[in-house]
Amino acid sequence: MNDRVLRRDEGEVCVLTLNRPESLNALDTATFEALDAHFVDLEAQADSIGCVVLRGAGRAFCAGADLKAMAGVTVDPRFKPGIVERLARLPQPVIAAVHGACYTGGLEMALACDMILADTTARFADTHGKWGLIGAWGMSQRLPHRIGPSAAKRIMLSAQPIDGVEAHRLGLVDILAEEGGLDATVMDFAAQVADNSRYTNLYVKRALAATEGMAIDAALQWEAENYPGRSPDHNERIARFAKKG
Repeated sequence: MNDRVLRRDEGEVCVLTLNRPESLNALDTATFEALDAHFVDLEAQADSIGCVVLRGAGRAFCAGADLKAMAGVTVDPRFKPGIVERLARLPQPVIAAVHGACYTGGLEMALACDMILADTTARFADTHGKWGLIGAWGMSQRLPHRIGPSAAKRIMLSAQPIDGVEAHRLGLVDILAEEGGLDATVMDFAAQVADNSRYTNLYVKRALAATEGMAIDAALQWEAENYPGRSPDHNERIARFAKKG
């Protein structure tokens, strides 16, 4: 595996760091290959890793696709969208930790995560139109789904960035930290997620994915038919709670 993406585990939290700070973590084929390898590992580690954090090294989360690396390079057009979809379908809850630029392909990557936490240095933009490109990693679907079609059209059609404060107001950012406070905010929140039953969290992600877009009656029927029962550690968790009392 190359060093385009670094992995660090802190207890049950896995931190993946995009590691091309000299290019604002622009996404080239080697980066996607590294992400794919990490995602394969994480898919097999749902019993030991309770939360995943995706962040960027240096001054930014991710400036988007590496435009220079695109010249003269032929890649299976299904490869990169497939890796972004693999991120979206990881069994563990995934947090995008955004500081600095989160543009275009970087925004598509963040949108594939379950939650976006950012600080006030964050800037979000979709610049596909600036370069005459068409988003293929989920922008046209995930952005309007998250913030509504009107706000999504403004961002996608103007190619102009919005700051972290506005992104938080629109619902693009779930939790906004002050400058310098992102790492602590993200790790505190990730620890809260990982502390809960993995059995429950894995079911929540699976249920939300399976019922997205369903009418409420059909979704409730799915829930009834797929109810998995209590987690194996349910009694232990209740006993710990009772002991505290």
